[in-house]
Amino acid sequence: MPTVMNTESSEHLAATFSALADPTRIRLVHAIFAGEQCVHDLSVMLGLEQSTVSHQLRLLRDRGLVRRRKEGRHAYYLLDDSHVKDLFAFAVEHARHTHKHGKKERLRVR
Repeated sequence: MPTVMNTESSEHLAATFSALADPTRIRLVHAIFAGEQCVHDLSVMLGLEQSTVSHQLRLLRDRGLVRRRKEGRHAYYLLDDSHVKDLFAFAVEHARHTHKHGKKERLRVR
């Protein structure tokens, strides 16, 4: 009989997927996929207020998906590790695969 994931592990994994279940947070992860970005540049790229970007990045940081580096008054964010990068790349590829017969959206990872 196959083993079943324990409750604590399944809750942690659900929190990870929950953090990625928001279009704004997906766009943020995509924007920092290739490398570190400051909050100001992210807000310009996404057309969002800096406070909105900071709030969403804090949630991603709390879930262990991104990390922050402070330099004076500026905060720079990057993906926490290669696992996050792999997870995101696989999710994009899965979305491409599952949508190939539906609406043709161009999903790209840099």
